[in-house]
Amino acid sequence: MGMPTDIGVIDLMLGIPDPGKKERWYDFLKPNLRDAESATFKFPAQYMFKEVPEEPSEGDMIAYTLDQMDGHGIDKALIGVGLQGGIQDAAALEHPDRFLASVSVDPNEGMKAIHRIVEASQRYDLKAITLFPAGCNPGVPINDKRMYPVYAKACELDIPVLCCVGVPGPRVPMGPQKVELIDEVCWFFPELKFVMRHGAEPWTELAVKLMLKWPNLYYSTSAFSPRYYPDEIVRFANTRGANKVMYAGYFPMGLSLDRIFGELPSVGFNDDVWPKFLRENAVRVFGL
Repeated sequence: MGMPTDIGVIDLMLGIPDPGKKERWYDFLKPNLRDAESATFKFPAQYMFKEVPEEPSEGDMIAYTLDQMDGHGIDKALIGVGLQGGIQDAAALEHPDRFLASVSVDPNEGMKAIHRIVEASQRYDLKAITLFPAGCNPGVPINDKRMYPVYAKACELDIPVLCCVGVPGPRVPMGPQKVELIDEVCWFFPELKFVMRHGAEPWTELAVKLMLKWPNLYYSTSAFSPRYYPDEIVRFANTRGANKVMYAGYFPMGLSLDRIFGELPSVGFNDDVWPKFLRENAVRVFGL
């Protein structure tokens, strides 16, 4: 059987192209970048990606994105809203059946971060909170006391946290994203649905061990071309982790949907894993 083509994929990381603004997506990171080369990149991890997608320069970007999704069998996609207008916010408001809203916060802001989450939950059908520990200014470790109010609010709203883990692509210190730090968070917040983002490398074996330990800890495949999915994750999905691993892409930041879906059928998932990976796990974890 292999990978199904008509399942209605749920993509847990997608963006709406915004001509002329791609360079500003990562303005928040610039104060933390010290090497000269990073200043020349369109996005901070560009050195890691070949064939970065070319974005359209004009036209209806929401319609363009929906067409891309339809062409690759994507039913719904999680996008980041900014609460200040713009194309991402418009997409979430105009097409809530297709675009699922998530909000990113910097826990350094204290109660301002919590107010941001509350505002997003009032304005949208908020489905997730996203965290980039190494990208905060300054960096905030996964188990830091500044994170705890965010985790508490996620529990209160009964929505998952998606958190970048492992060595970050942008050239910022990795310390805040060490996978071992998740252990304390899952212990203190057993109700929290915690979804790992961006690979967990080089600690994928530890990520698997922690997923076996903690019922509400999950893994998404964001920012990885399917041919580079870690072997430990594919093996885990095929054995004891079929309910723990979920699809997430990286369009249009670093990967095209053509590339992702051209490579996906070659991933060695068992037949019974594919529906869970592409849709069913996300439906359950994100309450869809």
